[in-house]
Amino acid sequence: MLDMPSPNPNQPVIFVIVNVEVAIVRDGRYLVTERGSGESYGAGWLGFPGGKLEWGERDQDAIEATARREAEEETGVILGPEIAYVESHTFGTDAPCLDIVMLGRPAAHSPEAIIRDPEEVAALAWMTLAEIAADPRTQPWTLASLDRAEAVREQLGW
Repeated sequence: MLDMPSPNPNQPVIFVIVNVEVAIVRDGRYLVTERGSGESYGAGWLGFPGGKLEWGERDQDAIEATARREAEEETGVILGPEIAYVESHTFGTDAPCLDIVMLGRPAAHSPEAIIRDPEEVAALAWMTLAEIAADPRTQPWTLASLDRAEAVREQLGW
């Protein structure tokens, strides 16, 4: 870990985990996953494919690379060339986390979504905004991110 001076010598520097989620949209539906029983946080909740940025992933476009990797690792979906920023927020579980939400679409040559690791992803489905909002497994912060993703999607004309 880097030894960095604190801006305030009386407070330690706090390092955060960088998590990247990707809202994948196709024909007005979003690909949502149900977190698997092997997940230490939020098992059974609906969310987007995502995970931690891995050091050395890429120096340039590291967030986009993480979104692409996580989409493919969790669902088999290969993202198209355009990925757009949606929003970011922080939360804390075991450690402070910066969560960055991106928006993408499957590439024309992408295979259909599949569950690649049932411990990580219990189920997946293409759902409308209304279906996701009505599902009791959807957490308020996921719905807030989805609302923002939908606004970005509309701005982009997707």
